[in-house]
Amino acid sequence: MIYLELFFCFFKIGLFSFGGGYAAMSLIQSQVVLGHHWLEMSEFADLITIAEMTPGPIAVNAATFVGQRLAGLPGALICTLGCITPSLIIVLLLSWLYCRYSNLDTVQGVLVGLRPAVIAMIASAGLTLLLLALFGSSDWHTLPLSDFREIECGLFVLCLFLLRRYKVSPILIIFGSGLAGTLVYLAAGLL
Repeated sequence: MIYLELFFCFFKIGLFSFGGGYAAMSLIQSQVVLGHHWLEMSEFADLITIAEMTPGPIAVNAATFVGQRLAGLPGALICTLGCITPSLIIVLLLSWLYCRYSNLDTVQGVLVGLRPAVIAMIASAGLTLLLLALFGSSDWHTLPLSDFREIECGLFVLCLFLLRRYKVSPILIIFGSGLAGTLVYLAAGLL
């Protein structure tokens, strides 16, 4: 039955795709294109495009797309459920363990030790995005200083100021900076 096959295929993808949605894309390709031959490589390229441009996690979007393509709405629901079930089980288990053992000194020590690592990972991702936006490259060893983007820098400083000083909603900042960037680039004739 196709529904069981789809569910277990995406269950495996959800279970073994450590590292986020982009890590899952190679697993999805190996299962959907190479393993089961459900999609051609050109269709998989379309899948990546659609999954990236729609809101939500990329692996879940890809699962929904494949399910819809192969078995309509029920297939989309089955694939999506298969993709999120492993995460749901793991989070429920970790939540139960935390509630049961959170008062132990060892658990508190582990959590305190993890905080700097989490902050470093978030800061690293933020720095990578900032360098990519301002210089067009995220490799800080070979930053092309001649490619410094003044417009993006000005928008960044303005958005940071509005966020910190006036506590403007991040959603308004996102839409406002997109609109401002479009207008500035149109006025400068760069688009």
